[in-house]
Amino acid sequence: MILEVSISPLNKKSLSKYVAEVIRIFEEAGLNYELNPMGTVIEGEWDQIMPVIKRAHERLFELGVTRVSTLIKIDDRRDKKVRKSDKVESVKRILKEKYLDK
Repeated sequence: MILEVSISPLNKKSLSKYVAEVIRIFEEAGLNYELNPMGTVIEGEWDQIMPVIKRAHERLFELGVTRVSTLIKIDDRRDKKVRKSDKVESVKRILKEKYLDK
């Protein structure tokens, strides 16, 4: 499964220290993740990832945040194993083929 998550406080102007705390939790859990400007992409199994997301969501409340938004997008492909890098490489390959055809 490939999942993208964004966990953010809604009542703070600067998010970096909260994002860093979420990433620390992901690292402690041993998740295979990639941070991007709008969220974090994680590879793994449902039962491995979801409890960690809950822990990160709850951690922001422990830090004094009064409102947290957690957005999750899941790509759960069952016919074959796909990694996040496979998805990117597929698009790059198609773009390269398109431009070579011109």
